[in-house]
Amino acid sequence: MTRTLTARPLTREAFAPFGDVLDTDWPNHFAINNGKCERYHDLAAVEAEGPAARVLISIFKGTPYEMPLKLGMVERHPLGSQAFMPLSPAPFLVVVCPDGNGEPGEPRAFVTAPGQGVSYRRKTWHAVLTPIGAPQDFLVVDRGGEGSNLEEFFFEKPWLVQLPEAA
Repeated sequence: MTRTLTARPLTREAFAPFGDVLDTDWPNHFAINNGKCERYHDLAAVEAEGPAARVLISIFKGTPYEMPLKLGMVERHPLGSQAFMPLSPAPFLVVVCPDGNGEPGEPRAFVTAPGQGVSYRRKTWHAVLTPIGAPQDFLVVDRGGEGSNLEEFFFEKPWLVQLPEAA
């Protein structure tokens, strides 16, 4: 039996238990480069723990999944945060779960506004990268180093994640 979940718009407040929203709707900004550039400062904490830990910057080329999304698995990274910032102004689907004694709780789904990104806190259960409708590139900041930084959980009964009517 499949369970259904409808994504809602991504807001800083709704996403706060899982990490940070990356966008320019942020009070901590100021001009740099002789006023020719606006810096939106310190949008998210970057976490990298464990042996030989370091921060990585990568580009991921994501391919969309069929919608509604059949969510059978989520993952988390126990040693570091993971941030996804789209390189085009297109929305993407974000699915996260609160932690319930080492296993994911009931998922919550969000659709980003064009140009919004997310930074998952260390140990946050989340779905895989899910562009909507077309391939999409992302700048990704996460942890490299020794030790296992990936845990996967497979749901006994999958969730069906549907987009809101307007998405």
